[in-house]
Amino acid sequence: MNSFLAVAIGGAVGAVLRFAVSEWIGSIYGTLIVNAIGSFLIGVCMAALASDLISKDVTILLCTGILGAFTTMSTFSFETIELWNEDKIKAIGYAIFTVMICPILAFVGWRIVESTS
Repeated sequence: MNSFLAVAIGGAVGAVLRFAVSEWIGSIYGTLIVNAIGSFLIGVCMAALASDLISKDVTILLCTGILGAFTTMSTFSFETIELWNEDKIKAIGYAIFTVMICPILAFVGWRIVESTS
């Protein structure tokens, strides 16, 4: 499959999934959940690629397409600014928690795959 087509299809799927989670859960919590889940799954995918468990083509579809569109830095940034205008302490907590937990979850996902391969 063409890489651009894989990213386009995956991106459409990821964007719809992100929208569904945001509609179901609500703004900042939905964004936090999609970024946390997406970070974990990107760690899993990249470890699977490094361990030759999945191909580069599958990684492009899953990581760049689906998970790239599913996770959202821009919405996180906007929501942090909105929170800042309402409650500075909550905004700082949200930003720190997100910036800490997402890389940790990516690492955990990577280590899980690494330990099982």
